[in-house]
Amino acid sequence: MGELRVVALGYDHPDAIRLTGQVQAEYVRRYGGPDESPIDAAQFDPPHGVFLLGYLDGEPVAMAGWRRLRPAEYHAAHVAGVAGPAAEVKRMYVAAQARGAGFARALLVELERTAAAAGLDWLLLETGSKQPEAIALYRSSGYSDVPAFGHYADAELSVHLGKRLAAAGDAMPDR
Repeated sequence: MGELRVVALGYDHPDAIRLTGQVQAEYVRRYGGPDESPIDAAQFDPPHGVFLLGYLDGEPVAMAGWRRLRPAEYHAAHVAGVAGPAAEVKRMYVAAQARGAGFARALLVELERTAAAAGLDWLLLETGSKQPEAIALYRSSGYSDVPAFGHYADAELSVHLGKRLAAAGDAMPDR
């Protein structure tokens, strides 16, 4: 497989819309319905967020973004030690034909880099228990359990994770 070219584009870019359709189909297959998180494309516009698309040989094959959160949106996690500005990772996806080449990890590294450059201290995310490969990626990248937050805070199959971006080597605070 070739090298992934990562470009910051809008969440409403046609290639992002195409990949969003694919990830929604994946959610339907795994969970019986699409992700219903409320998303406004403007939330991913700088300085409030970033949305990345990954291209392989000119074709869009991967995407991911972060959107800045207000403290009230992650109150439970804040109580557990998440302090400072935070953002939520959304729409991390690699198309089936491009999986296994490290593209998700490359996007995650770029999300962390851009979030830290934007002055954020934490990245938080929600994923589902029926996505073991995503959970393994996040945990192997230093993400730890945080209290439930956001749209799926009460969803039985949700897994909530976070990572402090500030100082290298800092551990997630005990809950």
